Amino acid sequence: MIVEFIDANKADYGVEPICDVLQFAPSTYYAFKTRPPSTRALSDALMKVVLLRLFIDNLSVYGARKLWMAAHRDGHDIGRDRVSRLMGDIGIQGVRRQRHVRTTRPTEGAPRAPDLVDRDFTAIAPDRLWVTDLVRHEAPLNLAVMKGHRHMLVAAGVLKLRAA
Repeated sequence: MIVEFIDANKADYGVEPICDVLQFAPSTYYAFKTRPPSTRALSDALMKVVLLRLFIDNLSVYGARKLWMAAHRDGHDIGRDRVSRLMGDIGIQGVRRQRHVRTTRPTEGAPRAPDLVDRDFTAIAPDRLWVTDLVRHEAPLNLAVMKGHRHMLVAAGVLKLRAA
């Protein structure tokens, strides 16, 4: 990541000044640029092509586990976690069977709170714009049992929930 940043800005500032600011040794940068790709990087590049081919051949629906099994059937020795990592690198994911759970369904025609900031959440100065998200969370009661005082503690817990 640092090497890509240096590559993007070295025409404007030079390698050594950028390395000084980032506290990154220039020799490390130059060693990275001249070093051949590692065995893992070469193998990953090959396996990305194989996994993408298998993914497309199987209607682009396989997730990591099924793609891993398909790779084994195809004769490739690769681990399941590596398949998952490479799928993330490629940007592919399997189709999920579950439906999207929608927890909040607004009532049609219900009054909406006015948008007083027009979706612009930048403040011109400190303490000029306060934005909050009001959510009610209810936690189960943690009852402490003390000899002779149990009913009083339960009542206090119920009062706290009703006041919230």
